[in-house]
Amino acid sequence: MARMADQRPLAVVTGANGAIGFAIARGLEDRGFDLVLVVRNRARAERSLGEWRDSHRRVSVETCDLGRRLEVMALAERLPQAIDVLVNNAAECPHHREETPEGIERQWATNVLGYHWLIEACTPVLSRSRSQGARVVNVASYYAGGLDLRDVEFRRRPYDNDTAYRQSKQADRMLTVAHARRLRDHGIAVYACHPGEVRSKLSKDLGFGGHESPETGADTPVWLATEALPPEASGKYFARRREDSCRFGTDEAEVAALMELCASYGSAAAP
Repeated sequence: MARMADQRPLAVVTGANGAIGFAIARGLEDRGFDLVLVVRNRARAERSLGEWRDSHRRVSVETCDLGRRLEVMALAERLPQAIDVLVNNAAECPHHREETPEGIERQWATNVLGYHWLIEACTPVLSRSRSQGARVVNVASYYAGGLDLRDVEFRRRPYDNDTAYRQSKQADRMLTVAHARRLRDHGIAVYACHPGEVRSKLSKDLGFGGHESPETGADTPVWLATEALPPEASGKYFARRREDSCRFGTDEAEVAALMELCASYGSAAAP
């Protein structure tokens, strides 16, 4: 991404303590980005960064529980006044139903509302990007489906972490379509992608294990963050650097209903 000669582009990567998030961060740094890594556990992040961060001073760490709207708003206030790329990667998959302190089921709060709130909150700083086209990359999954807008928090259905994860990734793909439309006039592109079957804590929580490396998983998100893509690619879903069909974003009424539901939890947009 082109920028003024005396400035490096800046990317914000959430879930940077995870296998895929850390590999995304390293891939973007290799391509000349300054980084803000968003994590929940700073001490763990500092240990993970280790010698890599010591030799790359253009990396900073911010702590935030992305399942809590007020923390997302506070994070946005601490970010630089212009960013070029936001990578929504943070996700979790607890085996048993958990709630945030605000009483929201945790997978829905982190995996869906966290994406939505952070895109909202970062719209002003993405709009001030000096790059030729700021962008948002939502790390979703091919493992998606079963979204029940009447019971997204499993208050009536029995909680199953697999079902909760699948519906959250469907929602992420739908939010990509909605936010791409909303941000078109701001000059901000929004993409969703499947990162691959990576060995990670999350894949183990889902019972998959995974067989691909974090670097393989990071490849498509990093490509979407850096590749020159046509305007019509915004809102699309990608896997292995190729646009893939996605039936979830074609139902405009359901996409609108999802956005309305997310809005009912409160806005994280800057005042």
